[in-house]
Amino acid sequence: MTPQPQPSVPQQQRLALIEQARKTVLESRAPLHQPVLAPWIERSWRRCLEIGLEPHQHITFDTVTSSAARHAIDANQPLLRAAAPVIQSLARAMAHTRYFAILTDASGVVIDVNGPVDRHDPHAISIARIGIDLSERAVGTTAIGTTLADLQPVWLHRGEHFFDDTSVYSCAGAPIWGPSGQCVGMLDLTGVNVIEQPALKHLVTQSARSIENALTLGQPHRLLLCLSWPGRMPGDASDGLVCVDADGQIAALNRSAADMLGIAAGLAPGHCSELLAVPVETLFDAARLQRGPLEVPLWSGLRLSVLAQLNPGGERGPLHGTSHGLPLKDVETAMIRKAVDDARGNVKEAARALGISRATVYRKLGAQRERG
Repeated sequence: MTPQPQPSVPQQQRLALIEQARKTVLESRAPLHQPVLAPWIERSWRRCLEIGLEPHQHITFDTVTSSAARHAIDANQPLLRAAAPVIQSLARAMAHTRYFAILTDASGVVIDVNGPVDRHDPHAISIARIGIDLSERAVGTTAIGTTLADLQPVWLHRGEHFFDDTSVYSCAGAPIWGPSGQCVGMLDLTGVNVIEQPALKHLVTQSARSIENALTLGQPHRLLLCLSWPGRMPGDASDGLVCVDADGQIAALNRSAADMLGIAAGLAPGHCSELLAVPVETLFDAARLQRGPLEVPLWSGLRLSVLAQLNPGGERGPLHGTSHGLPLKDVETAMIRKAVDDARGNVKEAARALGISRATVYRKLGAQRERG
């Protein structure tokens, strides 16, 4: 067995509060009068009780049938391809933490495991296997089941898991949204008998977003729209991404774009002109002429910064060569140059509009001239 690290005094206090919450909710079935638990954890505990699960019963981590596991793998090839480089990069961020990554489909079946899994620890090998059902109904409250039930990022530590048998785990989870606006799976970072690492909730959320972007860009499209709020530099994983076909229909978009445009999960986004208060031809022209970011009004009255880029592969496949088709340095330079133009050459005014220093404006534009 892996030796269990000794918790610090604040950690001991936190574990004591968790134990108190377990006695109140799981043993006495009473309401919590203090916010000891995150609300989604208490909701998950009560769901588990409602379906007849008991925290003291022993559980086994069962695999689905071999045919069901094969189907999960085959049906989720796009997700596996999009997630592979992201999950591999997690190894650097978690190198010395003894946490590992688990990818599941939308029902909670494990389709990939990556990272330092201790094969001599039965707690680790119990869950780090392809085909294991880690849904809430199967293994109670975990980051995986809770994420898929509440569709939001979560962090759980030790006794916040429902079963006594799973109180050795600490885990962070985040849902992965597909290009059609549906949850297609989740990413989980788990450790066994490890110190608490709540920062992993941020890491798993950002990693899930990167996977979503890769899934979106993997859809056939003619035009890519990169959305950001005015004053922000586009080019990172938080950008809204909208894939548009040759007729102006939105073929795919990531969750950030759906949130910016006010599109509810699962709803068909429709045509560009139904959301953006400009003709779609304007966006295609901006992409052909490489005009850089444009401020575009929405029918709601809001305005977005939109960088339009043609897909050189037509509608046969995604853009290639950058993290999401947008070279960050070029995007930054285009936005800075546009701000200077809008300010009629007044660098001080342009810098104020962008929220950066005049020195940064001069440095960025100077670097672009040197590269040219």
